[in-house]
Amino acid sequence: MAADTSPEIVIEGRAITRDYVMRAGLFGTPRVVHAVNGVDFAVERGKTLAIVGESGCGKSTLARIITLIDPATNGTLLIEGQPVDIARQPMTKALRATVQIVFQNPYGSLNPRQKVGDVLMEPLQLNTDTPASERRERAMAMLQKVGLMPEHFNRYPHMFSGGQRQRIAIARALMLNPRLLVLDEPVSALDLSVQAQVLNLLSDLQEEFDLTYVFISHDLSVVRYLADDVMVMLKGEVVERGSRDVVFGDPQHEYTRKLFAATPVTDVEAIRARVARRAQLLQTQSGPAT
Repeated sequence: MAADTSPEIVIEGRAITRDYVMRAGLFGTPRVVHAVNGVDFAVERGKTLAIVGESGCGKSTLARIITLIDPATNGTLLIEGQPVDIARQPMTKALRATVQIVFQNPYGSLNPRQKVGDVLMEPLQLNTDTPASERRERAMAMLQKVGLMPEHFNRYPHMFSGGQRQRIAIARALMLNPRLLVLDEPVSALDLSVQAQVLNLLSDLQEEFDLTYVFISHDLSVVRYLADDVMVMLKGEVVERGSRDVVFGDPQHEYTRKLFAATPVTDVEAIRARVARRAQLLQTQSGPAT
């Protein structure tokens, strides 16, 4: 019998719908708003699906369903082939570890009263039986994986730059060894040069840990750099999907063409090259280590 060579699907949605009932005053008739309406998607292991669209299109609502924060009203969500419905079944520690999220505002997602080391160790403490000494060791190792230093372990979030705080948020999301990372506008609050550094980090981490990404963004230049596949949403529905090269090279839907035309283009590759040149120059100026 021939071996099964079909790609491994980490997460899949079938006809995912999320409805909200809007009240219209004391005597008005309630109406149903379809924030997400019959969305299908699937993401292969080690790949990145970018979900794009203007504000209010439903992409962040879909992200909350994927990360098991909110349940879908209808449809089927499958994680590694298994149906998941948080409205009808309790969240397990194993399931919580499988999917993690990195939010847009790193400072808002970090407890300002917790030292960075405690921020990183907390997921292990709440979801595993890892001994305290091993929690500390793993947190230290993850700090270095995201480009920070051991001395940062005992500092507070307000002592870091925006880019450093986002690195901390990424490190925290990786502490439970997730299979899927949802990135909800993870670089939109950062300066352009810092964006390039964080995107480069995300690319390296994806390769090292064989991560699967769902990337939520309105920045098409970032999407073009990081994504394998692109899904365009409008008013809760998918209007176009395909590989990055196909969608960017020959968009079929009128809304996709308008979205591309209205979005300023930032050359992420040029930014990355400039950062690399600056780092090389600094290294040359500092001379050989003694």
